[in-house]
Amino acid sequence: MKDAEDVERIVEMNEDLKANNDNLAASNLSKLKAHKIRSFDIVGAIGAGKTLLLEKLVEKISKKYRCYVICGDITLHLDADRIEKRGARVQQINTGRECALNAYHIHKVLSSIDLNSIDVLLIENVGNLICPSDFVLGVEKRIVIVAITEGDHVIIKHPLLFKMSDVGIINKIDLQPVINADIQRMLKDATSINPNIKMFVTSAKTSENLPELISYLGLD
Repeated sequence: MKDAEDVERIVEMNEDLKANNDNLAASNLSKLKAHKIRSFDIVGAIGAGKTLLLEKLVEKISKKYRCYVICGDITLHLDADRIEKRGARVQQINTGRECALNAYHIHKVLSSIDLNSIDVLLIENVGNLICPSDFVLGVEKRIVIVAITEGDHVIIKHPLLFKMSDVGIINKIDLQPVINADIQRMLKDATSINPNIKMFVTSAKTSENLPELISYLGLD
């Protein structure tokens, strides 16, 4: 009986944690909208190309928009250093044992900076396709990115994240001659999970279809 009570208590704690996160996320989004800041959460596994995509994105839009990037990672500062060189102000968040950013991380950053000096907020979440499903951050759109190097089944294996995302990216198509991934299947899997998701097939390395993505996000 004690074990059952412990499980119930853990479930209740998790539900409270999610509810608190969702409430704080709503507050984050309200604050960003009040300052007319466009905001995007970019999620994906390690090696999917999130950082390179952000580098290219910042390089192209920073001439017109004041960009601020939050980089989430377990440790180190490597991604933040790369993106900062492209023209954005960057805040690194090392989460330690936590496998995803949450709304409180974003709240702390928003409370510590001058929001009037930002036009676009870009968030690079911690690199995985599971943990970020549990925590919305309070942004305008969530972008999920996978690479063809992760295999044809990567989307169908992670349905929750695709269901919760507004934009999906299948990246590294410059490697298609070598990988020979079934991209049409991947696209079909994504839209079967979430009929409302907008999908893009890109190469962060060559910038293929990046202008179309920027245009869709309203950042051109």
